[in-house]
Amino acid sequence: MKGRVIQAANEAGLPFGERDRTFNSRLAQELGKWAESNDKGDSFHHAVFSAYFADGINIAKIPALLDLAVSAGLSRREAELILVERTFKADVDEDWLLSKKNGITAVPTFVLNKERLVGAQPFEMLENLMEMQGVRKRTGL
Repeated sequence: MKGRVIQAANEAGLPFGERDRTFNSRLAQELGKWAESNDKGDSFHHAVFSAYFADGINIAKIPALLDLAVSAGLSRREAELILVERTFKADVDEDWLLSKKNGITAVPTFVLNKERLVGAQPFEMLENLMEMQGVRKRTGL
């Protein structure tokens, strides 16, 4: 499975290093919700992705998350307050409940008309899922 993920990352041009540990991403998710509310979600999520998957940084540690927030153009002081007060805990809890309700146990998971595609997949697999569900390919974009 790891080989497939590495191959998919390489094909997509995404950074992916050799990780030997898995870190809890809960606080990163909460800080990500805050980043999104400040129009910095993409920058923050990209920074966390690279830190975790390419650099092996422990994203469960508040100092690491604060550095990532700053790298995404967010205030360190505000980010620390968000984490200490767990301001976006309920928002992430809601996301988790929605995932559980829909039977989603892995990321990424694509759901279309109750059909699922789970895990890192080649683009063609997603394209096939959409085609099989009657989604027409757009032209002229």
